[in-house]
Amino acid sequence: MSKCEQCIIKQFNALKSLTKDELIRISGCKTSKVIKKGEIIFEEGEAINGVYCIKDGICKLSKLSENGKDQVVKMVVKGQLIGQRSLVSDESSNLQATALNDMEVCFIPKSEIIADLERNPKFTLDMLKDMAHDLKEADDVIVDMAQKSVKQRLAETLIYVEKNFGTNPDGTISLVLSREDYANIVGTATESAIRVLSQFKKEGIISTVGKHIRIEDVGALRRVE
Repeated sequence: MSKCEQCIIKQFNALKSLTKDELIRISGCKTSKVIKKGEIIFEEGEAINGVYCIKDGICKLSKLSENGKDQVVKMVVKGQLIGQRSLVSDESSNLQATALNDMEVCFIPKSEIIADLERNPKFTLDMLKDMAHDLKEADDVIVDMAQKSVKQRLAETLIYVEKNFGTNPDGTISLVLSREDYANIVGTATESAIRVLSQFKKEGIISTVGKHIRIEDVGALRRVE
């Protein structure tokens, strides 16, 4: 198990603002977990009682609507924290976290994080900045849902996924998402997402290699109306 004070991952989140002594203390009480693809890290309505630091892998945060549809709110990558909002508000989680590939996470108990929030103003400010950024992204999603077509939202999602998760040597997007996942991200029926992706493929904007998608014309994706 790696030590927090030596872990490079902390440079990508608010933990970078902790002192060496604080990191040593956290390192002594954290637990490391391996999460397999498809496994649930925490469920909607669960009391998390701590924060998770993503050391490797990708997960999705989603919320189940009243009609039983799973709406993907955000995808979380290596270096980010999850669970901090529920921890600070002292409420159960309003989202479910599910691994999109094999992951390694570190769980830090609530008592340790709260102690650092109370004692370290820089850490508190960085945590607030991260949560403010999440709220900004949520605002953008709400506007997109109301004003943009399914085609536009799906085109932007493909660009976002390629930009943030990279490509394989053959040019395909490294992150493999199911057609249902794409539908849940843009807020549409799976059949609609399949139809739009098929149209993109027919027009030569994307191509597929097995389950992988390759963007052939990013300019055309940006021009989708």
